[in-house]
Amino acid sequence: MIKRILQVFLLGVLLASPAFAQVHAGVRAGVSGDPTQFFFRGHIETPPLLENLTFRPNVELGVGDGTGLLAFNVEFAYRIPITRQPWHVYIGGGPALVIASRPVPVNHSGDGSDVGGGFNILVGAQHKKGLFTELKVGALDSPSVKFAVGYAFK
Repeated sequence: MIKRILQVFLLGVLLASPAFAQVHAGVRAGVSGDPTQFFFRGHIETPPLLENLTFRPNVELGVGDGTGLLAFNVEFAYRIPITRQPWHVYIGGGPALVIASRPVPVNHSGDGSDVGGGFNILVGAQHKKGLFTELKVGALDSPSVKFAVGYAFK
């Protein structure tokens, strides 16, 4: 149900003609704790919905610690400009759909998959040319902490 709502919402954002022309994409990589993994993420970012507030949904793939993780994060980011500097700070957060896959021991039944919900709070700094770094703290089924470096294409 949540997945279907997210799909419809994302489709609506992408098909809105003025918004589609101004949507930016980005990529990042980093490390997370609990589970201890490397992760790779891709995101899109809409033009501001309100002053300095953007919608920034992303898909993340985590590997390591005997677990494969796929997360769909529905996040919003609020930009805080720094006067006369090429950098700005942003804060944000939002819910997540987290799918974890673990190896199943030979004598156990099931497929080793677990689907759950999570919530993330994030803070980052981004250069006007696109380079950024981000720290994210997760709750529920989201990884507990993540650090990433990325690039937003403009």
